[in-house]
Parts: sequence; structure tokens; C-alpha cells
Amino acid sequence: MIFIVVKFNVKPDWSDRWLDLTRGFTEATRQEPGNLWFDWSRSVDKPHEFILVEAFQDDAAGEHVNSAHFQQAMKIMPQALVETPHIISEKIGAEGWGRMSELTIG
Repeated sequence: MIFIVVKFNVKPDWSDRWLDLTRGFTEATRQEPGNLWFDWSRSVDKPHEFILVEAFQDDAAGEHVNSAHFQQAMKIMPQALVETPHIISEKIGAEGWGRMSELTIG
């Protein structure tokens, strides 16, 4: 699987509108055949930082980057950003989420 984490530093006046700006991109990506998840979070320490955690089956990431909704998102996102996003993108051996063995409930 391809596991990706991206940090977006959003302009303060866009913070409350960021999820609306990216909603179409998010919904379209979640519908892609090889998408495993595409989840946004907001930093508790940096109110204008949004974190995207996404994963794709190994052969699906290329289709994602070449999709029309990805290309459209790359055109509309910059207006709301302070800087180029920071990314970690790695192929990993996992096939999905596992259970945390150090903290077992029930």
C-alpha cells in the first residue's frame, strides 16, 4: 500500500473554509477504486494546520495523481496556503490498519 501524510499550513482567513474548499476533491478521491482512506484532521496545537492521511492500493496512486479532481485541487488549493505542503509518501507492507498491541481495550 502507498501511505501518505500531508501537512497543509492554511492562511488564517481560509482555516474555517478549508474543508469546504477541499470537499469535492475529498469526495471524489474517496470514490476512486484503489483508495483505502482519505481523512482530514486539524492540529490541536496549530489551528491553521490541516493533516491529510491517505492510503492507496499500490497500483492506484498514479491514477489518483492523474485524475481530473486531483488536477483541479492543485489549481484551487494554493490560494489558501501559506507555503508548499509537507509530505511523507511511502510504500509500506501493511494492507490496512492493525490493532495497537500496547493498548488493548476489553
